[in-house]
Amino acid sequence: MAREQLDSGTDTITSDNVRLKQPRMFKVILLNDDYSTMDFVVAVLEQIFRKSPAEAVQIMLHVHQRGQGLCGVFPKEIAEAKVKQVHDRAKAEGHPLRCMMEEA
Repeated sequence: MAREQLDSGTDTITSDNVRLKQPRMFKVILLNDDYSTMDFVVAVLEQIFRKSPAEAVQIMLHVHQRGQGLCGVFPKEIAEAKVKQVHDRAKAEGHPLRCMMEEA
């Protein structure tokens, strides 16, 4: 930091080196279960994760066949909010659908 003296008698502190760090990113992963309908999973992917119908079906099939699938990569607070939205909606509609987040 540098200190500058102004003619008015006040000091101004300036900082020349300001470095911004990228936020840590987190993957939101949807987990397979044997009870949630494929239509419900596709609707969640379209509405919460803003996936196109084709992308939502592709992710849903991946989750169904492999046990889990990536829904997106977000900053921590957004990832937490997405996980909560999925869990709240699944609970409200009587589905056991779960998802988790892990650092990317």
